[in-house]
Amino acid sequence: MSPVLTDEQWGRLVAAGTAEDVAAGDHVFRAGDADYDLIVIESGEIQIVRGAARWIEEAVITTMGPRSFAGELGLLNGQSAFLTARVMQPGRVHRVSRAALRALMNEDDELCDLILHALWARRESLRTGPAAMTLKFVGTASSNDLLALRRFAERLDLVHKAVALPPGELGSLDSHDITVGDLPVAFIQGEPLKRATPGLVAERLGLSYQAQADEVVDLVVVGGGPAGLAAAIYGASEGLSTVLLDAVAPGGQAAATSRIENFLGFPFGVSGGDLIGQAILQALKFGVRVYAPCEAVGLTRAGPDLLDIALSDGRLIRARSAVVTSGAAYRRLDLDRWADFERSGVYYAATPLELRQVQGKPVVVVGGANSAGQAALYLAAHGSPVHLVVRGHDLGTRMSSYLADRLADDPRVHVHTSSNVTGLDGDGTLESVRIDTVGEVDARGLFCFIGATPATSWLPTLDRDAEGFIRTGTDVGIQTLAQWQGLGREPLPFETSAPRVFAAGDVRRGSMKRVAAAVGEGSSAVASVHRALAF
Repeated sequence: MSPVLTDEQWGRLVAAGTAEDVAAGDHVFRAGDADYDLIVIESGEIQIVRGAARWIEEAVITTMGPRSFAGELGLLNGQSAFLTARVMQPGRVHRVSRAALRALMNEDDELCDLILHALWARRESLRTGPAAMTLKFVGTASSNDLLALRRFAERLDLVHKAVALPPGELGSLDSHDITVGDLPVAFIQGEPLKRATPGLVAERLGLSYQAQADEVVDLVVVGGGPAGLAAAIYGASEGLSTVLLDAVAPGGQAAATSRIENFLGFPFGVSGGDLIGQAILQALKFGVRVYAPCEAVGLTRAGPDLLDIALSDGRLIRARSAVVTSGAAYRRLDLDRWADFERSGVYYAATPLELRQVQGKPVVVVGGANSAGQAALYLAAHGSPVHLVVRGHDLGTRMSSYLADRLADDPRVHVHTSSNVTGLDGDGTLESVRIDTVGEVDARGLFCFIGATPATSWLPTLDRDAEGFIRTGTDVGIQTLAQWQGLGREPLPFETSAPRVFAAGDVRRGSMKRVAAAVGEGSSAVASVHRALAF
């Protein structure tokens, strides 16, 4: 967390900043500052403090002295400061602005690795200490709205604490001037944000997109799953100014996968959350600007070589190119009361977050592909009796053989082929599920993995197939090629029917719908982006 720098490394780091003399009692940055610097300490002493809130006193996180630097991972993704740096002993510091820090990390691999390791280690250490109280979520134990806030914070690697109140403790809200109708509440620096959503929290934390004057970025990637992260990382690492948007939080369906066992380089498997977490850190390392939740709702041409990406809040991002990796939206079962239980028992992912809601309790998993099989094994391994409901006659039709074999041999998983879920029941929260071939079974959670439809309704002018998947490259319909005649070329690999607009991953017609394939498509699409920008 506090790397020892050689004289040469120290000199290069200091040269990136602007010198400033500071006195005892000065603040070099304060919690809530939207724009703050990496503080390189030449002499003196600085205390890192979590400020007092209405219900907690101030807490000292650490004290830093000469030849160290004060800063945290939020510097790289534009997050507002959530801690305060107060001068305890006078001295001299060097302020390295975010832009200067980014330039330094791009140009100096050695310092980049040292700084990145330190910032990441500090973020990890802050999770369990008093700093976590700077962002606190409070909601009911069965609330999917609270779950959405936690998923947002965890995928963006935000230091936070979540409190799930059981029904018997809701009376404790009165002392905070909060009602049940105000839940979930996000306490940000001690101030309550009632009926909090990920979007409102992101706005408060400085994680919403803010365009600079007349800004034109080289590449906008719409969708933060494996394909989008790969495209953003390859684009930024090769010198393109890159913005990554996701309507929920980075990760896509991969982040909802409890275990990926066939991804290259991980012989013992890797959780989707861990894989995505490392990918986001890598994106920040190369200077990708990550914004979530940030929903794209339209894409239009703003000139011969420019695109406008419209956001749901009315803002526009102007770009020279775009890669659409918006993935697919989860399909839902057409059942009475489905909407009732989406907030208290129906889940579209099986990760540690969801596991905490149902651990040790009976659950039903619906689906016949790998994601359903992985979820069933994961939940069973953590103590939940599982009913796996598969519409098809053969478990191995759409599922990898190794998964089908494990499920068949696992006594904790009851597999029901040629079956359908026909009903849900419960008083406020899910209590039972009806399966047509066996009748009513106890269930405190229903995990739905029945596929998805491509998230392309916001792109009506692109050439798509009957199911909505985007055509690319040589697959683009001949009737849409007239606009290309003036360019003197045909669509490049992964390029859509609109010049300089590309598609990769699950949203693209013909994709393999596998994590490794999505990563390959996202990175390969960037090669075509470079070619298109060169015309």
